[in-house]
Amino acid sequence: MPDEVTRNDLPKIDPTEIEDSRVAIADEHRSFLEKVMVQGGLADPYDARDLTEIVFRVVRDLMTTDASDRVEAELHEEALHTDEKALNMEISDLWKDTNPIVGFLSRLRPPLKGPGLSGINDERFLTRVANEGGLPPTVSAEKLVRAVFSATKEHLSPERVQEIGTSLPGKVQEIWQQA
Repeated sequence: MPDEVTRNDLPKIDPTEIEDSRVAIADEHRSFLEKVMVQGGLADPYDARDLTEIVFRVVRDLMTTDASDRVEAELHEEALHTDEKALNMEISDLWKDTNPIVGFLSRLRPPLKGPGLSGINDERFLTRVANEGGLPPTVSAEKLVRAVFSATKEHLSPERVQEIGTSLPGKVQEIWQQA
């Protein structure tokens, strides 16, 4: 084309070898909350923190106290690499309930299982996550749960992964297994 100017004195560059500072960080190098934020489609790590606590609360409601304690014991890793005090915590801090009354009562009552009024099925699980978490309109409860499950499983032994999986209802259990 006559409008194009080609400079033959410059070296040829392969566009696939150009480094870009905007390249996404590989998942294996992301921290726990960054993974939840990116995979869940959330705007910031504060949303990831708050919504992870909600997902964890609903999961804990389905588990015995002993099983919950075993999971907590394995989650002693940094949730986010930051100097910001509000986000400087371990994943186990997210697993514990921040509401002291709810945390205390959940240790006394049995797991919420079965089809009855107090039981938690797939629909009730996802509805609780959506309602208690105040999900942004662009994020589905299922997408958030999948993101939290995926990030969590990386920090658990196969025994704890199995233990949580058997506590979950049908569709939610499938999300856990696929995450």
